[in-house]
Amino acid sequence: MTREKEIIRVTLWGSVVNVLLTVLKFIAGIFGYSSAMIADAVHSLSDLLTDFVVLLFVKISSRPADNDHPYGHGKYETLATTIVAIALLVAGGVLAAEGVKKIEFALYAPDLVMPKRIALWAALISIAAKEIVYWLTIRVGRRVNSQALEANAWHHRTDALSSVATTLGIGGALLFGGKWAILDPIAAVLVSIFILVAAAKLLHGAIQELLEKRLPEEVEQQIRDIVAEDKEMSEMHKLRTRRVGNVYSIEMHIRMHGDISLNEAHRHSMLLEQRLRNRFGQDTLVSIHLEPLKVNGEYQAK
Repeated sequence: MTREKEIIRVTLWGSVVNVLLTVLKFIAGIFGYSSAMIADAVHSLSDLLTDFVVLLFVKISSRPADNDHPYGHGKYETLATTIVAIALLVAGGVLAAEGVKKIEFALYAPDLVMPKRIALWAALISIAAKEIVYWLTIRVGRRVNSQALEANAWHHRTDALSSVATTLGIGGALLFGGKWAILDPIAAVLVSIFILVAAAKLLHGAIQELLEKRLPEEVEQQIRDIVAEDKEMSEMHKLRTRRVGNVYSIEMHIRMHGDISLNEAHRHSMLLEQRLRNRFGQDTLVSIHLEPLKVNGEYQAK
């Protein structure tokens, strides 16, 4: 199965789960008199919207390079990650704001409407379903090296976490009654903090990639080690690296003996390209500029 098909398949499964959970939560929230469950339903709806974002942009990012995009369309996947991260920030912010309002209301309200068990069961079902979807999505995302899919996996998990908060609030209210209903918004605020932190990390990584940040030092050291395997190549310099979606782009200058034939130099260059692609993936973009050795600033023929 191709990378694109794997991403689409797991995302579609997540979409089906999100549709079912959104309907279930709205019904449970309305008939179970639980505002927390209704808010949880809105969160599941936001999950569904980000599923469509991932499907759209991953489809575009899978297109081959063309005249207008000689490096391919991988940045569209990074853009999808950015959109999902922003959606997470908004969802976390809304959950936090709503939680604070409910806490204020619970502190001063003379009597709180108690939720019903249907809302509790819906929250428990949501936790189980979204954790399964999270693990399925994160595993595929890591296997195919898709930041957008990993970001969407975290969106699934935040939905599970918001359902945990809903469960604690509804369960606490049903168990202890009365003012203990305040546990619902308190838990929601705590979970929203985790959501905001996760979203900020995803957004930071996506922005750094859009701004052409170099690859991590350990990756660049691996590149240097691979170059050093060929004893005819030396003095690698002007190493430039970056990510283009899920693909690495590597550019470098390398010096070789000036009396080597063009055919021999090309053979060494091609072998180096293949070693790099064997290590970082066959779609890795490699650009190698060969130069003669220098002594005292002068190119040497030998």
